[in-house]
Amino acid sequence: MSIDGFVGGPNGELDWMTWNMDEKLQDYINALTDSSSTIFLGRKMADGFIRHWMSMLSRPKDESYSFAKKMVDSQKIVFTRTLDKSDPMVMGWYNTTLATGVLADEVNSLKNQEGKDIIVYGGANFVSNLIAEDLIDELHLFVNPVAIGNGLKIFNERTKLLLRESEQYECGINVSVYAPAKNNS
Repeated sequence: MSIDGFVGGPNGELDWMTWNMDEKLQDYINALTDSSSTIFLGRKMADGFIRHWMSMLSRPKDESYSFAKKMVDSQKIVFTRTLDKSDPMVMGWYNTTLATGVLADEVNSLKNQEGKDIIVYGGANFVSNLIAEDLIDELHLFVNPVAIGNGLKIFNERTKLLLRESEQYECGINVSVYAPAKNNS
């Protein structure tokens, strides 16, 4: 996110993000990803996210290849009100299941299953709804050293959080880990 709280430009642009991450931050992202077995995505973000990582598999010599393989191999749950099936032959959506029911019911059911943690990659509206429904246990906010003025946000109302940890990385990104305040009473 930007320092002024946006996770995308007004049309979802990400050209402001810091992409030249240092090795220590990449290790953090890998460890965070490895601690999870399921990825949650909103429908609007899912198509671009899944297509991007699928396309990276055609470049085995690229430094992102092993991470791309993790993304493709991970179980993905796409939350949608408009799709009724996930067709891997048409969309490349391997290891993807659609969740079409009531958000809180779907999330709580999945959280109660055996397995590792669940990680949410977005999009903005989906994450905003998860926050509003109090369905997120921990937020890892990657704050890029840039203000963009306006755009997509995940916080639409006052949200009290408790800082668990924070670390600045050489590339300028600060990662702060927060928990909802009520989970720590």
